Amino acid sequence: MKFNPNIESLIDLAIQEDYISGDATTEAIIDSEAQGTGTIVSDEKGILAGIEIALKVFSKIDPKLQFKTFISDGSNLDNGSEIASITGNLASILIAERTSLNFLRKLSGVATETSKFVDLVSHTKAKIVDTRKTTPGYRNLEKYAVRMGGGHNHRQNLSDGILIKDNHLKILENQGLNISDVLLKAKNNSSHTIKTEIEVENLDDLVAAINAGADIILLDNMPLEMMKKAVDLCGGKVITEASGGINLNTVKNIAETGVDLISVGAITHSADNLDLSFDIK
Repeated sequence: MKFNPNIESLIDLAIQEDYISGDATTEAIIDSEAQGTGTIVSDEKGILAGIEIALKVFSKIDPKLQFKTFISDGSNLDNGSEIASITGNLASILIAERTSLNFLRKLSGVATETSKFVDLVSHTKAKIVDTRKTTPGYRNLEKYAVRMGGGHNHRQNLSDGILIKDNHLKILENQGLNISDVLLKAKNNSSHTIKTEIEVENLDDLVAAINAGADIILLDNMPLEMMKKAVDLCGGKVITEASGGINLNTVKNIAETGVDLISVGAITHSADNLDLSFDIK
């Protein structure tokens, strides 16, 4: 993965948070010259994401540490899988251990949760995509983890595309504009290179949005039967996206309506951390 300034700053902040005044325990009882090896181990099944981030933490604490990676990002983990080993100064290894695992557990948890949704819709054409419901500061990393879990990315930020939702529509409705007017305004005031997506609540609005030239239609919290009709009405002329409280119990039926995309906020905002541990040998 690419280490952009945002990721580098996040790692530095995490290290500072834990190591701002040193490590009282390690400094008190561990020989500063002692050498050894520690291993990152998975304690449950899942999907790995973030190993380069995890190792970057160790290297920032001590550039002399040596690494050996056994499993790459996107790979399946079993209970007991050895992921990587770190060899060198034991004091440095102990200092970096928790911060490194915090990143790795969080990102592997996102990848694992994403893979569960991806598996449930694998028999359809639907793609699982993330949202902007991410942990502040972690968006680049969490969206990377989504990809490692087999998912796809929606907008990275507000500038990536036009997404006209209910609150936008309410404001403009109060000004006397209908859906066709809103879409025309959006297209007139944006670059020809940017796509325009709009949320609809019923089939009449859907038809109006298609006729007005929407690129993507957001079917938000739409009942299954209506969603099926909406997909049929779109007829492949626009991309369809289902959204709104989608979970592991509902995603399969939604995918089978024929939608192109299913956006799931839960894969980033509600994913459990994967259980990983660090063992000194």
